[in-house]
Amino acid sequence: MPNVIEIKNLTFKYKDKIALHNIDIAFPARQVTALIGPSGCGKSTLLRCLNRMNDLIEQTAISGEITYEGKDIYDRYYDVIELRTKIGMVFQKPNPFPMSIFDNVAYGPRCQGVKEKKKLQEIVKKALLDAALYEEVKDRLKESAMSLSGGQQQRLCIARAIAMNPQVILMDEPTSALDPIATAKIEELISDLKTSYTIIIVTHNMQQAARISDFTAFFLMGNLVEYGETDQIFSKPLQPKTEEYITGRFG
Repeated sequence: MPNVIEIKNLTFKYKDKIALHNIDIAFPARQVTALIGPSGCGKSTLLRCLNRMNDLIEQTAISGEITYEGKDIYDRYYDVIELRTKIGMVFQKPNPFPMSIFDNVAYGPRCQGVKEKKKLQEIVKKALLDAALYEEVKDRLKESAMSLSGGQQQRLCIARAIAMNPQVILMDEPTSALDPIATAKIEELISDLKTSYTIIIVTHNMQQAARISDFTAFFLMGNLVEYGETDQIFSKPLQPKTEEYITGRFG
């Protein structure tokens, strides 16, 4: 199973605080990898390193290497816009644009120069189908995205990411603001999407990590404590700290 993203000796600092310390990890293609650990352990910081979202934060420093498809994404000549096209992101809270459902999904392709109406319709329909939302909104595409429920809005944000035809989808606690029914739909969707996309998800919910991921990485205080297949991490963790966290003794 080839790796899509490989991280070597990654250290990341906010001002004087080390948020990630000497991280080595690789993410296999078309698998779901869950990043778990207590608040402030560095998992969301790592996620944002993968599409260079941390570039937007002042007084940060990064060392080490992150390669995507064999190329160093922090190379000074690397095209960051192209990177964020290939590595899409879904945030903790649904953040649809204040425009129609159709225009939300068509926004990215339009920015990339797709103008033909028929082509846009095809892209939007496919993205909504892939995000398991099309049947619910097919007669409402001109309505505001703000009229959707929270769970539908989050699936719309997933569709918006899919419309850019990425290879990797990053998800930062995508169900933490949703009710159990909406959460179950997103989890089912993630399981379906991994046939086409590599998914890396930050979650506080250990049961969720156990249900949907193929691999799990446990972080603590900026360090990667343990990384392996999810079944092994949850049933036979190699590190005492992993076992303590999974069994609820801290965090």
